Amino acid sequence: PSLGRPGPHHFAHRAAGPALRRHARGLPPHPRPSTVDRRPGRGVWQPRLGLQPPYLLYLGNARDDLAAKTARGLAFWRPDWCVGQFRGSRCATTLGLPDLDFAQARVLGANTMIVGVANAGGVMDEETVRDVVAALDAGMNVASGLHERLTSHPQIVAAAQRNGRHLFDARNPPALDVGNGKPRAGRRLLTVGTDCSVGKMYTTLAVERELRSRGVKADFRATGQTGIFIAGSGVPVDAVVADFISGSVEWISPARNDNGWDLIEGQGSLFHASFAGVSLGLLHGAQPDALVLCHEPGRAHMRGLAHYPLPDLRTCLEANLQAARLTNPGVVAVGVAVNTSRLTPADAATACAQIEDLLGLPCQDPVTMGVGRIADRLQACFAN
Repeated sequence: PSLGRPGPHHFAHRAAGPALRRHARGLPPHPRPSTVDRRPGRGVWQPRLGLQPPYLLYLGNARDDLAAKTARGLAFWRPDWCVGQFRGSRCATTLGLPDLDFAQARVLGANTMIVGVANAGGVMDEETVRDVVAALDAGMNVASGLHERLTSHPQIVAAAQRNGRHLFDARNPPALDVGNGKPRAGRRLLTVGTDCSVGKMYTTLAVERELRSRGVKADFRATGQTGIFIAGSGVPVDAVVADFISGSVEWISPARNDNGWDLIEGQGSLFHASFAGVSLGLLHGAQPDALVLCHEPGRAHMRGLAHYPLPDLRTCLEANLQAARLTNPGVVAVGVAVNTSRLTPADAATACAQIEDLLGLPCQDPVTMGVGRIADRLQACFAN
């Protein structure tokens, strides 16, 4: 898939079992998203109501793997939370999870249906609205990452009210302040990209997992709808008014004094004419100590912009470092994460070696190679 995410064959064998086994043994799912904390300056948006695992992942009539990227991310990173998938009659992809209807999912313990699809404009068609109402009538909460909010449909609101269920729209940011750029305590890493959909979320989560395995305190800070569902917290930066983008990142990553790392999920690319503004706001608000550059080798042009070629890696990295220096003059690059899903293993190894020679940084595919060497460089750069 063009996302650089694993296809169904990568994780179908392990995505479905844990949640079903835990339910059968009467155990709670691993672990639940935290409770609401909307206090100013807390830096954490943790909406519990309407976001309670286990999940049924709604694919609807997704046309391809990319259209189901939200559901796919959840199935990969939180398999214990996912009991199955719901697919429409014209669905052209699968997560390798059991196909369930709404009643079956509820019997198996699903508390929430996640609308795990994305489309142009982020809208819900009539069939999706009907399915959401049916899921509510079956006794589930419903959460969505689409731009069109669940609460904008009276029939969905009515179904939630009559069933005592909750709705959660991930793209509904809290009240925010503008960024101020004041230095704050703690360490922060931000993933940046040569383009959109090159693996920034996967890389950030992989770094979190690697650092935690080494006993390092590290927390993923989500800035997109899929990341919010995975983390149970975050801010939907693409739904934030432009003036408040840097402030939103300061909010989710406040000062910390425990020698730990905030690992901030990047969005877009400084070289993407459509989304560079979001990327720049993230760079300023994150105040990053470290950057990881994310890239998909062989991509012909910027996603959705056939008239724009991908930037040169060295030029892209330096532009991101230069922008980040506004709020953190000491920022350094610690690695390159590549999406090699379209390459053979031999070609992937060659691509990584070439990038390492070019930039002098460790280069790995987070899914197939891990991020151990990137984490080594990070720890070496910040040993004191």
